[in-house]
Amino acid sequence: MTASEHEPLPVACAVRALARCAAITAVLLGRRRVHLPRGHVGMRLRFADGTSARVYRETVVDRPGPEDPSVLVVEFRLRAVRGRLAHAAFRIESILNTPLFVGFPGYVSKLWLAHDEQGVYRGLYEWDDPALAEAYARALWWVLALVCVRGSIHYQVLPGLRRDELLQDPSVAGRVATGDTEAQWWRPVAVA
Repeated sequence: MTASEHEPLPVACAVRALARCAAITAVLLGRRRVHLPRGHVGMRLRFADGTSARVYRETVVDRPGPEDPSVLVVEFRLRAVRGRLAHAAFRIESILNTPLFVGFPGYVSKLWLAHDEQGVYRGLYEWDDPALAEAYARALWWVLALVCVRGSIHYQVLPGLRRDELLQDPSVAGRVATGDTEAQWWRPVAVA
């Protein structure tokens, strides 16, 4: 499925999914199963579209490793965030968004990427089951639409890949890549 074919879940379904996620997140937080490791913070990823972004946070849930791994890459441009201070403030407050994803079925981890040279933010997730990653991205769409520039929300699910495998050797994304490789905003080409 191409990025132009992605559609959000119906609003009622998305609201139910997000409410369930928030409730499960509360339980995970209460059991101290959500962690913010620092190992990838500061890493810079360069993408096939020529942009690059730095990891500013990582969020991981204690759980068994994925049986059906997939990587999900989400990108968006915030509507009202402009300038160095506004971007810095967003990076700080964005931790409050944790209840919107940690409790989704199949969630494993997320790397939060700061805005790139075009002002676009990305999230690079690991998920157990590509269908669950897709369901999450379609539910998240409505929340992002409230604060993002219209038409700037895109996502790509990469089935069969583990996040760390992709970071160690970005060329593995080529096995799921189709079409114009220059337009693949989601495809890391280098990690530093």
